[in-house]
Amino acid sequence: MRLLSFKHGNSDSYGVAEDDYVVDVGSRLQRAYPTLRDALCHLQEIEAAVDNAPRIKLAQIEFLAPIWNSARIVCVGLNYKAHIAETGRDTPQYPILFPRYVDSQVGHNQAMVRPKVSTQFDFEGELAVIIGKEGRHVAVEDAMKHVAGYSCFNDGSVRDYQRHTSQFMPGKCFWRSGSFGPWLVTRDEIADPDQLRLQTRLNGEVMQDACIDDLLFSIQQLVSYISDIWPLAVGDVIATGTPGGVGAFREPKVWMKPGDTVEVEITKLGTLTNHIVDEL
Repeated sequence: MRLLSFKHGNSDSYGVAEDDYVVDVGSRLQRAYPTLRDALCHLQEIEAAVDNAPRIKLAQIEFLAPIWNSARIVCVGLNYKAHIAETGRDTPQYPILFPRYVDSQVGHNQAMVRPKVSTQFDFEGELAVIIGKEGRHVAVEDAMKHVAGYSCFNDGSVRDYQRHTSQFMPGKCFWRSGSFGPWLVTRDEIADPDQLRLQTRLNGEVMQDACIDDLLFSIQQLVSYISDIWPLAVGDVIATGTPGGVGAFREPKVWMKPGDTVEVEITKLGTLTNHIVDEL
């Protein structure tokens, strides 16, 4: 299933994308499960609600981040071998982790905001993994049992602020600087996520193009490692890192600017599209 959160009129809901429509299962289930995050443990009930729920054209909704109220958004730095090579940095021995916050991201077709304080606004197309089962100290071989599904992610980065200190976080959490969506594709739809291919395009020009199997730390390793740090919660999001080709390591450097359109496409998951605006 392709699960999404959305706004229609004055109401927020969630549903299942089918062709050019969203089946508004939230209209049937919200009393029990107010948001998609609450419903992620109840996929059979979502499926059962599809037949009797109203359908709305996708063109008539405002996409929200699929899980817009995550307790944790954990991003992984330097996790593609090609990206590590382009940075010239040593290969990490352990995953490099940093947080994003929910108000630092937007949904599909919404505007990513270049902040007033910088013009060094970079794209980072990524595969997002969404947790669907709680867990603590999860073994690598059991990690996939805790995955609800996958989505596209753009870890929009303000590079000068990222480099102010040795900590990545300041450049990664600017208000509405990243994006997530358009939907979550459930794990049963993806036989092997390592075989997915990610492509980032800026104004139609391919900037990043890589297979997920170039990850240094696999999805299973990340889920296991993160579960040792804190208990996994349903709706947690892991942004697994970006491939080579980011704007900061191009010559000349490529920064996103107002009027640009950025797309992150992952095979079988769809395309996350956003336009860039300046902060008012």
